[in-house]
Amino acid sequence: MRPIAFFNLCDILSTNNLLQSSKSVDIREQVVIFLHIIGHNVRFRVIGSRYYRSIQTVHHYFRVVLRAILKLYRLVIRLPDESTPSEIRNNPRFYPYFKDCIGALDGTHIRASVPLSMQGRFRSRKWGTTQNVLAAITFDLKFAYVLAGWEGSAHDSRILSDALSRPRGLRIPEGKYYLADAGYGIRIGCITPYRGVRYHLKEFGAEEPENAKELFNLRHSSLRITVERVFGILKKRFRVLDAEPFWNFQTQVDIVLACCIIHNHIIGVDPSDLLNQGLYDESEFDSIIQTLTEREERQEAREWSAKRDEIAETMWTDYMARNIR
Repeated sequence: MRPIAFFNLCDILSTNNLLQSSKSVDIREQVVIFLHIIGHNVRFRVIGSRYYRSIQTVHHYFRVVLRAILKLYRLVIRLPDESTPSEIRNNPRFYPYFKDCIGALDGTHIRASVPLSMQGRFRSRKWGTTQNVLAAITFDLKFAYVLAGWEGSAHDSRILSDALSRPRGLRIPEGKYYLADAGYGIRIGCITPYRGVRYHLKEFGAEEPENAKELFNLRHSSLRITVERVFGILKKRFRVLDAEPFWNFQTQVDIVLACCIIHNHIIGVDPSDLLNQGLYDESEFDSIIQTLTEREERQEAREWSAKRDEIAETMWTDYMARNIR
């Protein structure tokens, strides 16, 4: 984090009365201690020696700053509007085919430390015990929604269903959609690639796509890779996410959210981190979620599968027409 982002963060926390200086530790030192811990995965004892503070003082201000950062969630992590993202609008490979796409969805596994009696549920296929974190990400590399705390063994589609059913959960405007991998299944507001068809760029090599489904998958992959980029940036910036945690589980969940909040803040205020975007006022609403029957869900899936086919066929027709010329 460069000075401009750090000082701006301190100012936001101060002006919103989320942090206050004490007689011995001012706001900037409180924030520095917190950022040092999550950025470098440093223990409280080491931080205490570095800043000449007791372990109790370090622990206290770590908690204070963590609570303050979490209160910024609705200020800096916002759902996208209904307009076509400029990253799609300005690229003929994606526009007008993906004009209704507003972002990409995916999950990532973050190491988790839980009691022995709970480890079975949190054990993932590769990483040992983890929490499965769902994120919706916009194409300007910002988090639009984050749901942390699910067990590492939970299926992606189950976590997405939970996010969509929460009163203040993930909202997808009518007619809009996110790109997601095949694990989520095609559903309302979520378009996945074709199964059994080449997908990633490395699978194509120097070869051109041979049909509409391959072309759709290739461009779907090119857009959805934004999620992988953001997760990579997040874990590289906050080393605590790749280490064995030593806090209780609720604190582990809170730290994931705090890292996502700070990531958005850095991109929002530091021009060298891609974009400059201000804060926004939270809208006050608490809508009632209507659940679909199994028959309705199947009908919705057929409709969105047809939409995917329409995009693929239009894209292929234009692609062939340009190549023939």
